[in-house]
Amino acid sequence: MSGQPLPVIVSLGGINGAGRVSGHHAVARMGYEALDKNQQQRTLASLATMMALDSVQGHEQYILDHTLIRRIELQHFDVDSVLWNQRFPTDSNGHPVNFDIERRHLPDDIPPSWKVKATSVTHVNVNIQGHQEFLLPTNREFEVKAAGQLPTGYEPGTLYPSRSHPRGLQMTVCAASDALGNLGLDWQTIQQRVPADMISVYAGSAMGQLDSAGAGGMLKARYNGKRVTSKYCPLSLAEMPADFINAYVLGAMGSTGATLGACASFLYNLKNGIADIRAGRARVAFVGAAEAPINAEVMEGYAAMGALATDKELRQLDGLGDGDALDHRRACRPFADNCGFTIAESAQLVVLMDDALALVLGATVYGAATDVFVNADGYKKSISGPGVGNYITMAKSVAAARAILGEQAIREGGFVQAHGTGTPQNRVTESVIVSRTAEAFGIDNWPVVALKSYLGHSLGAASGDQVTATLSMWHHGLIPGINTIDALADDVQTDHLAFSKEHRRFDPDQSQYAVINSKGFGGNNATATLLSPAATLRLLKQRCTSKQWKSWQTANEAVVQAQADYDEGMIAGTVEPVYRFDHGVLADGDVQLDAHKVNVGGYEVSLDLENPF
Repeated sequence: MSGQPLPVIVSLGGINGAGRVSGHHAVARMGYEALDKNQQQRTLASLATMMALDSVQGHEQYILDHTLIRRIELQHFDVDSVLWNQRFPTDSNGHPVNFDIERRHLPDDIPPSWKVKATSVTHVNVNIQGHQEFLLPTNREFEVKAAGQLPTGYEPGTLYPSRSHPRGLQMTVCAASDALGNLGLDWQTIQQRVPADMISVYAGSAMGQLDSAGAGGMLKARYNGKRVTSKYCPLSLAEMPADFINAYVLGAMGSTGATLGACASFLYNLKNGIADIRAGRARVAFVGAAEAPINAEVMEGYAAMGALATDKELRQLDGLGDGDALDHRRACRPFADNCGFTIAESAQLVVLMDDALALVLGATVYGAATDVFVNADGYKKSISGPGVGNYITMAKSVAAARAILGEQAIREGGFVQAHGTGTPQNRVTESVIVSRTAEAFGIDNWPVVALKSYLGHSLGAASGDQVTATLSMWHHGLIPGINTIDALADDVQTDHLAFSKEHRRFDPDQSQYAVINSKGFGGNNATATLLSPAATLRLLKQRCTSKQWKSWQTANEAVVQAQADYDEGMIAGTVEPVYRFDHGVLADGDVQLDAHKVNVGGYEVSLDLENPF
């Protein structure tokens, strides 16, 4: 091999509103209308298993209606009746407030305006004179009613002994298991071949685990009269997805952690994995993100910023009255007249290998992740508003593709995965940036993809949705159209770009690259360069001998078969997530250490390091 190691994508796994990512099923759901009958039936079969349905027959429309963006379902919270505490001030005005309660319900610190008199062994009478404030539990209608949700009936926590895991970590276990199964290679064989310190895992969450089993439970417990458990705090940490993958799925002991970049977090972690492989620090890298933000508290935070599409605003856009039916499936409208983004849940992972290892093992090549560029905006007025840093990341990403593939390839053989949130600001700023980048590099009719119209915005996992979908788009030769919009907004820049409401077919063998664009609050701009499978295979063939190439082709046949068997097992519902709690736990006695190596449980790590300076 010449030059730096090439980070080859050898597996993808995950779950989002479109279903399961492995086997390219999620993109198949997004482009369902463009599939042939056999592909449609296979897509429905995969979803039916996830949704705990006995069969596809008789449930076709139910499956389609209960995937992607839709009205928020009761498993998350009741949007028509959200519990909250109404401030309830009272003033006696010479007429004391008087009530009886059980003695055990008295506060430890009795207010001075209270006069308490025992009425029995267990009860007291409370007399309040003057001013007193109470919090009165009540319910209200939530202003945002749409979200990108996992398929109805799919509950990741029921698929393994999840105990008290937050939903985001439940999704992480299932997504990592999916990526591991889709690898088509025995993981223990890889562990024996690759030094323990050369397997990296980078995965996290932009928001952390904020539901009732994580930080949300920790912060609300005392307020709700409950105790704080020992699990709330550690399980709420933003890097916990990586920790779960190491501890309960892979048993990995290499570099680990999460780099947070708000809604660009997946690409930040992809940057880490690419850097490790290109530098020779790792030979395998698991990269991912998981986000489970569909709860009232998180969504109210974004709604208070004016970031989410409310029912009221959607009705105004569509000219509907209060009593008219609203189509929540069209809540997210990238690059059209819109009013805010639609929040979503997702967990996405990809597996990278250096090209030499991928060739030796016969790994399937889904593409290559060559670069991720991250740049800030400089001085900002609004911390949440977009800025100029994205010009740099976009331009660098295209330039990286040009350096590898040449001028003609970047002009004729690529597409852009836009951030495409569905906000008025994004439709203008991102379209201008993408258009000016295309002009600078001489690109015309650059296809623009906006997947959030199907999936919603999964925050830290959003660019993971874009990456895994891109790999599947190359498989299907299909670009899903922006089908939630009627037309582009007048202020969208269209020069040199090709937007489409309709699904578009293309020849995967002629496709060369994709640019994945992601923007996060705070000026966290990230853009990745991905090479298509066809371009990657051509590059690999140039980088190896004919003997190595033939050996890879032969070894890959068994890998492809193992991947097909895994997919069939998932559709049949016979494959369970990998969850190895209390499995092969290593202790001090499993470590042998001398001046030249560390041996941990049979895995050797060399200490013969070179002076890099």
